[in-house]
Amino acid sequence: MLEGVVRFPREDARRWVEKGYWEERPLIDGFRDAFTTHAEQVALIDESGPVTYRALDESSSLLARHLLDLGIGRLDRVVVQLPNTAIFAYLYFALQKIGAVPILALPVHRRREVRQFVEISGARACAVPARARDFDFLQMVGGVMDEHDCLQLCLVQGAEDDEPSDDRFISLEALLAKEPQTAESALGKVVIDPYDPAVFLLSGGTTGIPKLIPRTHNDYLYNSKLAASVTEIREGDVLLVVLPIGHNLPLACPGLQGFLLNGGTAVLSTSTRSEDVFRLVEAHGVTHIHVVPALLIRWVHDAAAGRYDLSSIRVIQSGGQRLQPETRLRAESLLPGAFIQENFGMAEGLIMFVRIDDPDLVRRETCGRPVCPDDEVFLVDEEGAVVPDGEVGELIVRGPYTLRGYFAAPEYNARAFTPDGFYRSGDLLRRHSSGNYVVEGRRKDLINRGGEKISAEEVENLILAHPAVLNVACVPYSDPVLGERMCACVTLKAGKDLDLPELVSFLKEFEIAKFKLPERLEVFDSLPLSGLGKVSKKDLVAIVSTADHG
Repeated sequence: MLEGVVRFPREDARRWVEKGYWEERPLIDGFRDAFTTHAEQVALIDESGPVTYRALDESSSLLARHLLDLGIGRLDRVVVQLPNTAIFAYLYFALQKIGAVPILALPVHRRREVRQFVEISGARACAVPARARDFDFLQMVGGVMDEHDCLQLCLVQGAEDDEPSDDRFISLEALLAKEPQTAESALGKVVIDPYDPAVFLLSGGTTGIPKLIPRTHNDYLYNSKLAASVTEIREGDVLLVVLPIGHNLPLACPGLQGFLLNGGTAVLSTSTRSEDVFRLVEAHGVTHIHVVPALLIRWVHDAAAGRYDLSSIRVIQSGGQRLQPETRLRAESLLPGAFIQENFGMAEGLIMFVRIDDPDLVRRETCGRPVCPDDEVFLVDEEGAVVPDGEVGELIVRGPYTLRGYFAAPEYNARAFTPDGFYRSGDLLRRHSSGNYVVEGRRKDLINRGGEKISAEEVENLILAHPAVLNVACVPYSDPVLGERMCACVTLKAGKDLDLPELVSFLKEFEIAKFKLPERLEVFDSLPLSGLGKVSKKDLVAIVSTADHG
């Protein structure tokens, strides 16, 4: 067992095996069944063309053998920061075949975040594109390698002949084009414990230090099968993946995993531009799309939609934040017959879906209900008492695919989990009369920018390093497309000045993801305080909102 992973209690594990939730086999075994059953069908399509299930199996096995040649093996951690292409899938399944653990970073993460993932996990390798939008990932990774001896290898997608010569950097395309030393028979000898982590997802936690979420082989296979069972997937259906595939939703809810387990096809796109999306829908007969509301808003207001045949779309899954009724109505008008399926989920585990047979009002007003009968869900007040139906409370949950602890974070786990193992989500919900749930906000100090969760504390700690800043509080303000953007509310030291461009320029020096940069700055003589003497963010939100509408 990997040190730092919190195991599920033995009695719970036994019960979930008996009920058939857990299959007690590695995640990859579920896909081996699919690789054989659907061998000649198209599994993936990216800008390079179609990939059959057989070719996906063969390419991932080839890469898995190369990884063994390079000394990567069972339980080694690999930070994966690749775009939505077939090479992501080759590497993901290659890592599963050797029992290594991908840490799924996002393309927007920069040196600060990647360095933190490596520090926490002790990662031995990473995988990045050579460049993206003029950003040099090789230079970034080289800097992290120089700081951390554990990081010994970087797998590179899209490396050019003129890349710096450094034997720590290896081209993924070059590996896929040659025969490895390790024989294929070696893969059959790899022993993988289904109770080990299959993948580390990232938490949108409130602290400045990221949390790694261990999803075991048992629970993550079950997760995708559950999600597929309530999202109307039929053999031959086509999923368009436009959200970063390192997110839990497009990877496993049901995502790439759920579609491959059911004989479907995943179209992988690196573009979210409306016309690019519409073109792919028409060209490939896309039946399902995962979205965040900000994307759907952009698409349904683009006149280009009228120039394409979008009639194949049956299900649009919306997650990350609440979908506003007017956006849903416009989408339903544009795509008559399509099911706009609201869902609520977390990388930590629990997923809720609206069902297609829910009454129309319930489909419009709620985020759904849990997918497993043994999801134990309660809404509690600040004292931990369960609130009556219809009242707002914090969601706490445990179940067969919800974690029991973040990786290597015992002190944080003591606060994030109840003594009997319920995860304190920080999300505020109420139970609808239908039995579904309605999201009402959050207790966590997070800003939800288009589905990307920003830790206010992380950004505040960086802003406090600015020589002009005395104090700071980062709060959300409303945005019609992204839902929320971030405003930095600051007090300044005597005689100092600060404007937003200067603050953003300062923060960029920390090499943080772009979505974490504040998009508004408000300067105060003093920040409002609560009765306990803490900065009152509730009052700041009201002040910023008033100023916004003034």
